[in-house]
Amino acid sequence: MTSLKTRQPCFALARRPFLRKGSLVKWSFQIARIAGIDVRIHATFLLLLAWLGLGYYESGGVGAVVAGLGFILLLFACVVLHEFGHALAARAYGIHTPDITLLPIGGVARLERMPEKPSQELVVAMAGPAVNVVIAFGLYIVLGKFFDLGDLASVEDQRGNLLTKLLAINVMLVVFNLIPAFPMDGGRILRALLATRIKHARATRIAAGIGQALAVLLGILGLLGNPLLLFIAVFVFFGAQQEAAYATLKESMEETRVGQVMESPPPLLNPSMTVLEAARVAMGQPASAYPLVDAQLKLLGMVPATDLAAAMAHEGGFGASRLARRDYTPLPAEMSVAAARAQAMSSIHDVLPVINAEGQLVGVVWRRDLVPDMARGTPPAPRPV
Repeated sequence: MTSLKTRQPCFALARRPFLRKGSLVKWSFQIARIAGIDVRIHATFLLLLAWLGLGYYESGGVGAVVAGLGFILLLFACVVLHEFGHALAARAYGIHTPDITLLPIGGVARLERMPEKPSQELVVAMAGPAVNVVIAFGLYIVLGKFFDLGDLASVEDQRGNLLTKLLAINVMLVVFNLIPAFPMDGGRILRALLATRIKHARATRIAAGIGQALAVLLGILGLLGNPLLLFIAVFVFFGAQQEAAYATLKESMEETRVGQVMESPPPLLNPSMTVLEAARVAMGQPASAYPLVDAQLKLLGMVPATDLAAAMAHEGGFGASRLARRDYTPLPAEMSVAAARAQAMSSIHDVLPVINAEGQLVGVVWRRDLVPDMARGTPPAPRPV
């Protein structure tokens, strides 16, 4: 039978920023809601408990199952507190955490985003390990002593004092999470420190490279007999790769201007046009909305194609300007694509007008070209102005 040591889940991995729901929520269910944050258990975590329970039963019967799984649940309670440390620190900077999910390899807090400032990211990254330090210190006060190597050896079985084993586990969580293997806590701390000196994207690439190198070492150790380390190595390696790609993309979007990616606008309408005249102009190039501009090309509003069609079906003789909507917030041509994407995500419209410094319409950007690209990892291609 495989030793319980190879089965022991004792690592709380740091989360990726912008971690989307995806399979985490699909294959998990909520068990609690604390401080506005859902606590969820992934289905694979239950499989882990069943596997461990079987191993404990074979080695010591029902009593071993109760003691063994009880310790595992206490261990993961420490992991959940670790993740709440990150989540509550992020909340101090206005960043919400929708949920925390327990996985066989530890916990994942799904932060909406990571702080932009290196000092803030440093605080958020250190908050998780700091919680384990507090737990370990509290256990040390209760026990009146620290643990030794013998206590570490007894973590994997039923021997030894429960509180002593929890103390050892929390120290192990601190040490493991502070390894600079991005995207774990230590890697994020490294990136935050590097980002105080160099650009964020370059700091991410350096931290990710170190994380991947350490992931390879973990993978080698995993191949030598610890499947859990192999699984963690895969998680760290590809997590670091995605973080680096995301940071590069984000940097590209921050450096690219809206004027470089905009397209020519649909046919322009002027305030003197009737609905029928506007419809004849619009027929030349179908679009979801048409810009209404004055003689100086100043943007007055956008006329939705659906409103134009509905007006034609009833009475087309009145002015098209009556159909213009003013809630199409224009994008300055000098705005960064990153800022434009954030605005597009909050917009209900699929086209955003682009104006120059004088307020003149110079082009449009389609929402579909801004919002999905970040997830695909490909920035909008600059176009000739």
